[in-house]
Amino acid sequence: MTTTESASVARRRLVTRGVLGRGVVSGVLAWLAGYLVAYVARADAVAETLRSVGFVSELLGGTAVPTWKGVAWLFGNAHFVDVRFPTPFGGTQAVNVLTGDGTAALLVVPALVLAVAGALAAVARAGDLVERATAGAAVALGYLPVWVLTVALGTHALGDTEAAIALDPVTGILVAGVVYPVVFGALGGAVTTKLV
Repeated sequence: MTTTESASVARRRLVTRGVLGRGVVSGVLAWLAGYLVAYVARADAVAETLRSVGFVSELLGGTAVPTWKGVAWLFGNAHFVDVRFPTPFGGTQAVNVLTGDGTAALLVVPALVLAVAGALAAVARAGDLVERATAGAAVALGYLPVWVLTVALGTHALGDTEAAIALDPVTGILVAGVVYPVVFGALGGAVTTKLV
């Protein structure tokens, strides 16, 4: 390999690392921004709703549901991820609460923050539409791990029983953690070809 070829390979590796690094950071920031919007907009209403669930949990020997978990469930609902509630007869019931009281507006938040994150990840990338869309889709590298943590930490056991309230793990990871950031991040990255 010649010196010129070696320099070209080294340059491509640096560009790839830069794209991946911006994708990770942009993905994490997109999740934080979306969650923050949901928290500021609905934390009081979520806390009020969770009082009855917390009462049941405390009766069963557990703790009240913290507001941050309720907002995480609501934020999951904004990605079309259901929350699984235990039923009295041992099964679970899927619930999506984004249907009224102004909560439906939260449906646009994930798409918007991910498109902006994708644009930010791709804006420094010189290239054509496909290269910028790929750079924008790299936000999934940061968004996915945060969603895996959200699904894991957002589970709330109801007392000493095995029953728990939790985000659906399959859609929580696949839809919220992969599909949303890839699609909307790529869209945001692709838009930068027209803007910059």
